[in-house]
Amino acid sequence: MAFDLASHIAGLARVRVAAGVLFRDAEGRVLLVRPTYKPGWEIPGGSVEPDESPLAAARREIMEELGTAFPIGRLLAVDWVPPAPPWDGGLMFLFDGGPLTTDQIAAIRLPPDELDGYLFAGPDELAGLLTPRVARRLSRSLTTSGALYLESGAPPD
Repeated sequence: MAFDLASHIAGLARVRVAAGVLFRDAEGRVLLVRPTYKPGWEIPGGSVEPDESPLAAARREIMEELGTAFPIGRLLAVDWVPPAPPWDGGLMFLFDGGPLTTDQIAAIRLPPDELDGYLFAGPDELAGLLTPRVARRLSRSLTTSGALYLESGAPPD
């Protein structure tokens, strides 16, 4: 039987991909945004579109969500998120946006149809504002100097 490349490719895992950016203020608090389409808080970012890299998606999402092209730095973490129907499993990329200046913060313009607020939260407040997985991802990224590989926000066993 001959190897069927098309069938092989069709059987490979498919995952969703998203990219977020960790911005901080001068006090080290983390920028969170409040979506209009679901409860709770998130970090700025979103889904990677077809034929788009995670970094390009992060840049696009930051422009769309914050209204300006803040610089995006190094990769902080890649987090494997297991499937949770209706969602497939996914890879969540987290990039470093660094500290924002007072002028940069004043330049933030949220799209009212997508986001209705933002705040800066201290590291000790993240668990009360974010899903546990996202809170773990951010907390670990704030305390580790190198890039991380995580599963559901925690180092794998």
